[in-house]
Amino acid sequence: MSNPFDLSGKVALVTGANTGIGQGIALALAQAGASIVAVGRSTPTDTQSAVEAAGAKFAFVSADLGTGAPVAEIVEKVAAAFGRIDILVNNAGTIRRADALEFSETDWDDVLDVNLKTPFFLAQAVAKKFIAQGSGGKIINIASMLSFQGGIRVVSYTASKSGIAGVTKLLANEWAAKGINVNAIAPGYFATNNTEALRADENRNRDILARIPAARWGSPSDLGGAAVFLASAAADYVHGITLPVDGGWLAR
Repeated sequence: MSNPFDLSGKVALVTGANTGIGQGIALALAQAGASIVAVGRSTPTDTQSAVEAAGAKFAFVSADLGTGAPVAEIVEKVAAAFGRIDILVNNAGTIRRADALEFSETDWDDVLDVNLKTPFFLAQAVAKKFIAQGSGGKIINIASMLSFQGGIRVVSYTASKSGIAGVTKLLANEWAAKGINVNAIAPGYFATNNTEALRADENRNRDILARIPAARWGSPSDLGGAAVFLASAAADYVHGITLPVDGGWLAR
């Protein structure tokens, strides 16, 4: 019996793979056999080294995901690098913190563009590629605990991640019959650049850890299993879910 989690021969496009969650997911997919194309503004040197050390092929496409302008070019370059696309991980994201009474329009637009608008149009472009290939494919969006909860002082981030959960369901409804699986992963509180301010705040850090049944911040490697599952044949009949990987946060 073949291994349903084997990604050998697959090509995965991962946005924001230079550090943190994106890096962890890219490495896990590589370890499962996938070739990796990282997309983002900065060259992911460490990610490339780790992926290649795992025996997988790697390419980098430089693009500013704060706008949808480079989407078509991204897909063309990924296809040129490896001839096809099988997996999209919409991971790149940003966050701005301020009280809702003081939140600026710029901070609203900047976050929604990166976290919601570009992921949708990249998913659209990749889905068209899947259909042209006649192969189907897997799309994994990165949601958040704030896809389920409100949070505080991150109004545009909460809006974007709530939107990602909704768009994931809608795309699953439209594309499941085309052989395209669209799902999301909702990381809990992970030790990444985006949570540096929370971890540096002694009171917030203490309160967050007290709420997590696992009693620790997540590590990017903790997301690897969920990503490989949703990218693999093992998830062929899984559509439209937002899978929490949260150390038990939502169960509390």
